[in-house]
Amino acid sequence: MLAALAVDAGRVVPVDRLIDRVWGDDPPLRARTTLLNYLSRLRLLLASAGTAVVARRPGGYSLDVERFTVDLLRFHDLCAQARTGDDRQAAALLRQALDLWQGEALTGIEGDWAEAERYRLHQQLLGAECDLTDTLLRLGHGEDLVATLSARTVRWPLDERVASQLMLALHRAGRTADALAHYRALRDRLVEHLGTEPGTALQDLHQRILDTDPTLTPPLAAITGAAITSGTAAKAEPPVPRQLPAPPRWFTGRGTELARLDQALTAGLHGDRLLFETGSARQTATTVVISAIGGTGGIGKTWLALAWAHRHLDRFPDGQLFIDLHGFSPTEEPMAPESAVHGFLDALGVASGRIPPNLDAQAALYRSLVAGKRMLVVLDNAATVDQVVPLLPGSPTCTVLVTGRTRLASLIDRHGARHLQLDILDRVEARALLAARLGADRAEADAVDELVELCGGYPLALSITARVAASRPGIPLTEIAAELRELGLEMLDHDTDSAASLPDVLSWSLRWLTDEQRTVFGLLGIAPGPDTTLPAVVSLTGLPPARARKALATLENASLLERRPGGRYAMHDLVRTYAASIAHDLPDDVREAALVRVMDFHLHTAHTADHLLEPTRQHLEPDPPAPGVHPHPLHDAAAATAWLQTEHANLLATQRAAVVLGHHPAVWHLAQALESFHYRSGHLRDALAMWRAAVDAAAHLPDPATRSGAHRALGYAYARLGLHEEATDHLDQALDLAVRHDDPTQQAHIHRTLAAVWERRGEDQRALDHVRQALNLHRALGQPEWEAHALCGVGWFAARLGDFDTARDHCRAALTLYRHHDNPDGEADALDSLGFIAHRTGHYQQAVGHYHQALTLYRTVDNRYQLADSLDRLGHPHAALGQHEQASTTWREALGLYREQGRDEDAERVQQQLDDLDRDHSITTATATASMVRKAVPADNLIHASERREQDKGSG
Repeated sequence: MLAALAVDAGRVVPVDRLIDRVWGDDPPLRARTTLLNYLSRLRLLLASAGTAVVARRPGGYSLDVERFTVDLLRFHDLCAQARTGDDRQAAALLRQALDLWQGEALTGIEGDWAEAERYRLHQQLLGAECDLTDTLLRLGHGEDLVATLSARTVRWPLDERVASQLMLALHRAGRTADALAHYRALRDRLVEHLGTEPGTALQDLHQRILDTDPTLTPPLAAITGAAITSGTAAKAEPPVPRQLPAPPRWFTGRGTELARLDQALTAGLHGDRLLFETGSARQTATTVVISAIGGTGGIGKTWLALAWAHRHLDRFPDGQLFIDLHGFSPTEEPMAPESAVHGFLDALGVASGRIPPNLDAQAALYRSLVAGKRMLVVLDNAATVDQVVPLLPGSPTCTVLVTGRTRLASLIDRHGARHLQLDILDRVEARALLAARLGADRAEADAVDELVELCGGYPLALSITARVAASRPGIPLTEIAAELRELGLEMLDHDTDSAASLPDVLSWSLRWLTDEQRTVFGLLGIAPGPDTTLPAVVSLTGLPPARARKALATLENASLLERRPGGRYAMHDLVRTYAASIAHDLPDDVREAALVRVMDFHLHTAHTADHLLEPTRQHLEPDPPAPGVHPHPLHDAAAATAWLQTEHANLLATQRAAVVLGHHPAVWHLAQALESFHYRSGHLRDALAMWRAAVDAAAHLPDPATRSGAHRALGYAYARLGLHEEATDHLDQALDLAVRHDDPTQQAHIHRTLAAVWERRGEDQRALDHVRQALNLHRALGQPEWEAHALCGVGWFAARLGDFDTARDHCRAALTLYRHHDNPDGEADALDSLGFIAHRTGHYQQAVGHYHQALTLYRTVDNRYQLADSLDRLGHPHAALGQHEQASTTWREALGLYREQGRDEDAERVQQQLDDLDRDHSITTATATASMVRKAVPADNLIHASERREQDKGSG
């Protein structure tokens, strides 16, 4: 366990990775528990030693320790420091690093991970050994290295770097024939074992030895373009490169991102120090500052880099290097690192004839030339780490800005780059950009706001829109906005200039995707809803979870998809529109099958959730899900409510997608599955919209119960919004269908719903008549659970009509049935009604008790709609008991729920109750104060006060 943490000391190691390192493919049954025990014991042992701390971090655990106490970290730090100094310092530091190796790495630890880690560490050891050899060769060594290199070639017989070092050492030792013979032997081994010729660098060295190249004799570090005069080196004054393009003219906002870049620069200059040892003395050295700016195409990465660079030119007096690596370009392949390094060496004044042909040698020369200089290096539009690493200076005096659409993971992991992910502009920044581009005379507030909304704060979209508006000075911005609203992404396209076309700019990100990943990207564009999750994507794409997860990670890495908290994934609206255009290139059956699968995923999960919320209700079962669909598992009502709340927008969008596809059963079943949730949560208008669609869909379904049920639910949705005429109309249609098709159960449900509608219209007697009919039907059909609802309804309306004995008997009978059938929602309804009865009959304390029991149950099942009503009613017995504070608190909570649910009339009524309560409380307080004053002041003062009141009363 200690080794598993120590190899990544200072970094968080996820729990799953720790389990894999400790036990491999055969973990114990309770691996996590055992792991926590190990960590606890290890934490105690290290605490007693006082050298390290095992810390719990988000995502896993880390070993927090001073770097100089871990030999592996000291080795890495010394090797890193060696890359920043001159060759003599580098040789000394590399020797110290190699002296740290004593025996085999991870001695005594078995398993696949330890074996793989040993191999990786030995590769690092070989790299350090080769770095030391290269350094010594540059310092002129040769013959003294032959023995060491000969032994090394025995261990690494196919390593071309080791072979090239031995050939050069032999050549310098006067053993050129042996050097050439070693080349021939290596070539034969490579052809025999790998079927390949030696690499370009080794072939080049072989040819130079054959040509007796004189530059092989002096140290390579002397090849810098220096002129030799009279036996002494007279170096020409090196040029100071100023390669930055002009600052972006319309750059606005990005204050937070600029500040983060400033902080990175400051931290690099004054903090982030690596510890290393020279002899017995510990020293510190800063690391090169690397900031990697990521984000999707057209989000403003280059603008940010250039704007920041021009604001800090004074920090880099020795020059600024800039190169476009063409990682995402419509016409060019990504630039090879050799070409990029060559360009930098040209800018630094190295004669082309003296630039080494080998990339490693070029990069070493480049690092030597910028060492100790205060320079800025901007690497724009990078696609891969291979493009970037050779261009990284080794000197801590340099600063590097990298822009790219992909997250360069190993640049962050191995080189300490700080990743800065760019998002869209906020509303204020977007308005400022448009105002700057358009000028004050055209920046009409409403039109600008609409353009910002339509562009979604996307910088390139805003710039294209501003360019279109500027090229049409006589056209009002309102017309530009209307055109953008109608055409969308089409208006942001350009026929001839790819860089001025948002679809083209986005398309450049797809070149790095596989066909499968492009398909996933396209399907995400047509998936219903504003965001998604891995389980939904598995159903959408039909891929196994591992491949779907990999595709999502790739799209996230390419800045085409954003990972949000809770395992959710989302796209910017314009990126989604572009993705949808990619989906339209897929065959029609592929698109439709994907939509059906994701609709079935949402439908069947919602159906399960509804079962958990209303286990006693009879549900019409949807058809089985399509092959490859795995609904999300939900274990209880709380999980069901949480899932419905999180996925609500996606479920609404799913029904709309089903309407477009003509998938009528899904339209109806989705409305049914969300009915209880909508009612409890107070989503009244959403319920209305879903049942409107369901009524239309039900006309295409063969079961008449779906049609009458849809009309009944739509009628109730209208009633809850106070639209009583529409409600009655649909309920009458529902009842007519139920009677014609001899469906007494549906008739009973409709009568109960009609009772609720007539109650809202103030017709309590008509409501009571309907609910009595429902009670008779449920009893005749032997439906005790529904009978409980009808009993509760009779009790409620009887109470409203003043027949409290009848009301109390029916509500108590309902309460017994609800408890027998374990229906907490119904139990809360009955208790709420009993509270109302107790209040109306003057038993205020009893009413408070009933209401509190009801509230506890409503909160348990998260029925926020009924919770608001019950809170409203509870305030009245509190007020009657003189408990003004409790009444005020209760009504304020009810008021918040009513406003949240859009129940404006109820909110207005409760606000009036609160105002009346405050006024009554003020009068009571004033009266009490006056009484206290009478007891405290002399009698003659009271007489004068009384006279003044009479005078005031008369004058008033």
